[in-house]
Amino acid sequence: MAQSAYLYFVEGSEVASMTLDELKARLNRYVEQTSITGKQLGWDYADAAFPYTIETKPEAGDQWFYLKGKTPLYHHIIFGIGSKQKDGAADAATDGEGEEAGAASEVHYIQIVLPDGSTHGDKAKANELVKYLGKHLKAETHLFNGRIMYFNPRK
Repeated sequence: MAQSAYLYFVEGSEVASMTLDELKARLNRYVEQTSITGKQLGWDYADAAFPYTIETKPEAGDQWFYLKGKTPLYHHIIFGIGSKQKDGAADAATDGEGEEAGAASEVHYIQIVLPDGSTHGDKAKANELVKYLGKHLKAETHLFNGRIMYFNPRK
């Protein structure tokens, strides 16, 4: 059964929303950082830290892409973007502020999916990537096991 983790862009997050190209750039930055770490250690750490290639399909459009494993230990991880209405959005839209209240009630998110047939390596790497992205984007992070990590500043 497929499992999902989410990164929600809430108040205090670094960005309000993100495109797939920006998400790919963040993943490429992760690869760059791990390769620099590998050079410092004298080891090709980038291949071990990110054993995937970034793949897209024409039917995906601007909604999702996937990481395809380079070895039999890793299969696939799917990344998608979307938005949904905040809880209590109907109340906010009726308070006389019109369209602005409705627009502010939308929350953008990144969804990370482990499809059927994912390996333990995929899950471990997906957890690592979710935490990395959550920390750098200061997003509210909902992990695969249902736990929530708050990287965004809260009052």
